[in-house]
Amino acid sequence: MPLEFNISEKQATVQRVELSGRLDTLTAPQLDRALDDVPPDTRMLIFDMTALDYISSAGIRSIFKATKSVQRNGGRAGVLNMQPQIRKVFDIVKAMPDVPIFRNDEEMDEYLDAMQKKIIDGGDLS
Repeated sequence: MPLEFNISEKQATVQRVELSGRLDTLTAPQLDRALDDVPPDTRMLIFDMTALDYISSAGIRSIFKATKSVQRNGGRAGVLNMQPQIRKVFDIVKAMPDVPIFRNDEEMDEYLDAMQKKIIDGGDLS
């Protein structure tokens, strides 16, 4: 499933990004370009992941890149409504932010893909 997204202004200086489908190597550049247009006076950038089914390392980079951009301008970012497999990816990244354990992006994406499939199939990876 391709990535679909909608960026809308909820209030002055609050932007909401609704994501659905897959945020991966092929679709992350599309989101990056759209997020480049977020106004610099944005004080809150909210990523709604209710319908996001999959995220790869490229997707994580897109989220972090947008978050850092908003923070540089004095704003904040938040994520809501994560599916369990997406939450697990964020937990893994948060647990080891500076520990390089993968040889390359492909190896990391293979691991994240397998982990998300297990959760979707009802497995518990805690």
